[in-house]
Amino acid sequence: MIKHSYDNMKAIIVSDLHIGSRYCLRENFIQFLENIPQDHEFILNGDIIDNPYANMRSADRQILDRFAAMSLQQRVIWVRGNHDNGYIPDNLGKIHIKQHYAVHKRLFITHGDFFDEVMPHSWLFIKTFKMLHDFRIKLGARPIHVAQYAKKWKRFYGYLRKNVMHNAVNYAAKYGFEAVTCGHTHYAEEQFVNGIKYLNTGAWTEQPTYFVRVSANEIMLEKAADWVKRLNASTTKTIHLPSGQRHKPGKPVSHHN
Repeated sequence: MIKHSYDNMKAIIVSDLHIGSRYCLRENFIQFLENIPQDHEFILNGDIIDNPYANMRSADRQILDRFAAMSLQQRVIWVRGNHDNGYIPDNLGKIHIKQHYAVHKRLFITHGDFFDEVMPHSWLFIKTFKMLHDFRIKLGARPIHVAQYAKKWKRFYGYLRKNVMHNAVNYAAKYGFEAVTCGHTHYAEEQFVNGIKYLNTGAWTEQPTYFVRVSANEIMLEKAADWVKRLNASTTKTIHLPSGQRHKPGKPVSHHN
């Protein structure tokens, strides 16, 4: 069942953090996290952790603890993705776990694997591709997330992301939503398709990073670095994590995709 919120809600939506992965831009995300206002719902749209069965480092657990702490002050929603489906953090706080989420008929929020007809039928190819990518890195290639490397194959990657996009748009149109947002493809984009607004929040495994901001008047994709710059202006903040460790914000990185 889809949970409905208020029309005038304010929300921030991120996806594909892949916490625990070597490619997770942890410091950039911590900086972003410190700039989320308490009057906004915070929606984690799937693949928040990379591997639910792996041992998590202390620095990664601290981010999950921060989500739990935030949930005591504001509404926090965790929409399941294909990497974190079935995962429940030890410190759940008041986080709401959902399969999908919606803002009335304004916006349908789902990770995107629900609409993916490509990867489930290409598992052997994808497994082989990942093995070859890992082997490249062992031979000295620049370590990047496999999804970032896969973008070099533009035809296949374009087919994947467009498959998710068109299925998401068709679903939104069928059930009367004005817009739909996903992650999953690691490709940030915002466009209108057949009168439906489609937004994808990309991933926090490569620069630049993005999020969707929802207000009473608009739903839009924004660059995380720009959001932090606007809110911080020229002020440097010290970031406090639950353990008491202190971090200095990292320098935002310019846009590319």
